[in-house]
Amino acid sequence: MAKPTNMFDYGTGIVSRIPESMKSVVKKYDVNAELDIDKARRQHEKYIHTLRKLRVDLSEMDSDEDHPYCCFMDDLAVIRDGIAVLTRPGEPSRRGEVIGIRRILKDDLRQRVVEMKEDQKATLDGGDVLFTGREFFVGISRRTNQAGASFLAKIFSDYNVSSINVYGALHLKSMMSMAGPDIIAVGSSDYAQRALKQIIEKANHDYKTVTLPDDDAANCLFVKKTLIHCTQEEYPDSYKIFTERFRNVSRVALPNSELKKVDGGLTCRALLVPKTPKILK
Repeated sequence: MAKPTNMFDYGTGIVSRIPESMKSVVKKYDVNAELDIDKARRQHEKYIHTLRKLRVDLSEMDSDEDHPYCCFMDDLAVIRDGIAVLTRPGEPSRRGEVIGIRRILKDDLRQRVVEMKEDQKATLDGGDVLFTGREFFVGISRRTNQAGASFLAKIFSDYNVSSINVYGALHLKSMMSMAGPDIIAVGSSDYAQRALKQIIEKANHDYKTVTLPDDDAANCLFVKKTLIHCTQEEYPDSYKIFTERFRNVSRVALPNSELKKVDGGLTCRALLVPKTPKILK
């Protein structure tokens, strides 16, 4: 598919509140870390408020204490052109989260739902799926395998779907994301640059890149002509680059210090649906 879609003009989406149980998993990432759950919730509320201010109509789910990562909605589905592929997360304990969004996607958001659980060999997290508006890049990582990438390619057969080997990060979007139409924000680490090199080699289109000194800061979100990115307090050097390279773009800096402790980023905290999608029957 040669022309970019209205991928950044999100009309609706799904978010979830943060469960108390998230505190119980933080030491998996750092034995010395402590999660300030109240601060995490304040940061997440600011994130949700920002999306609503941009006129994204959000369905907000209650927190699920049985699923500590339930606020990371982006991992649970890949949505394009009126089709919502419910993923099969690479972490088995997260697969129950998918059940909760099926009804909302089908009945409320009017998406055609396809379930990846049909293929028991496939695993895929939405955090490994980078959609540029023209094509998909799917990270082959600890959470996503080639069978998952192939399943996605079969469903979205109108698009080029390329597999990208991911090292040194949980997901592909842990170190890069779309910062605007045809613009990829990417970290400067060797792992991030190796992934970018694969994208350049396999891409059907030429993309501009913005290289940031912090891989985590390269996880940003472009919504309705507004770039949501890291704060100056958390990543001062990357923040400076955002202000310089996107001086003529509407920008909002949002904190992510607490959810970062459990590998959370800005893109993963909402499942966004492009406005006025084509409904396929």
